[in-house]
Amino acid sequence: MTEAPAPYLAIVGATGTGKSDLAIDVALRLAERGIHAEIVGADAMQLYRGMDIGTAKLPIAGRRGVPHHLIDVLDVSQEATVAWYQPHARAAIEEIASRGALPILVGGSGLYVSSVLYEFAFPGRDADVRARLEADAERDGIGALLERLRTLDPATAARVDPANARRVIRALEVAELRETGHGAALPERPMLWSPAVVIGLGMARERLVERLDARVERMWSAGLLDEVRALLGEGLERGVTASRAIGYAQAVSELRGELTREEAIAETQRLTRRYARRQVSWFKRYAELEWLEASEPGVAASLVLDRLPW
Repeated sequence: MTEAPAPYLAIVGATGTGKSDLAIDVALRLAERGIHAEIVGADAMQLYRGMDIGTAKLPIAGRRGVPHHLIDVLDVSQEATVAWYQPHARAAIEEIASRGALPILVGGSGLYVSSVLYEFAFPGRDADVRARLEADAERDGIGALLERLRTLDPATAARVDPANARRVIRALEVAELRETGHGAALPERPMLWSPAVVIGLGMARERLVERLDARVERMWSAGLLDEVRALLGEGLERGVTASRAIGYAQAVSELRGELTREEAIAETQRLTRRYARRQVSWFKRYAELEWLEASEPGVAASLVLDRLPW
């Protein structure tokens, strides 16, 4: 078997653009050249066992024999963090490469992708500070904590997602510990951790919105509520990360009678569209990235292969 050279491949982009299928197409085409490739997932919610329908996780058969790593590795009651993910993903990439195979990093979780691609350090933690900030957020609202963050660290406050309470609290924890900036953010001038070919899969906004809205409707038709019922029995609501996943939180609200089905679907569609916009904005900052338009099956794979150094 031909050994792949050192650089690995990363395929990133917004949710719903077809990154997973493209990565598999590329892996199978490389196999025809005698190069073995394996996929390393970079989707925070696909780390969880049982969260299949709502994350659009490819079933085993859909992976077409291509090995996948960092999918189905956590219980829903466990917390997924970038600090946990980074060493596991890098270890998987190094292990795959050590066998002469090509690692393909695939996903749309911006912080997770960045933590692998770039030199990316994490500041310390303090459980007491975190507990106090969580209590403050419960009492005063996350807006009050965001104002405190703007005072302590304006640069981080401008970058952090104000709708993500967990990240606001983490950023304020770091600021209070007198660290320099928020550890879970892309540096202004990032340096690559290891040589990589970085491909962004894009799609016209109107087409992507149609695909995302239709996908959410299919999630409910495919049995998302039944999936969520089962996950509630496995501790979904205790999971700091999993319980907040788009679609899952809305399905729980529907099961509780807090939202109608139409409201749950509409809210999931709205949040999914917003998430896709944020993903595109995040990846636009990658100087090494080359955008390709999602196209007919096989066409995008050929374009990716044209850009590989072997």
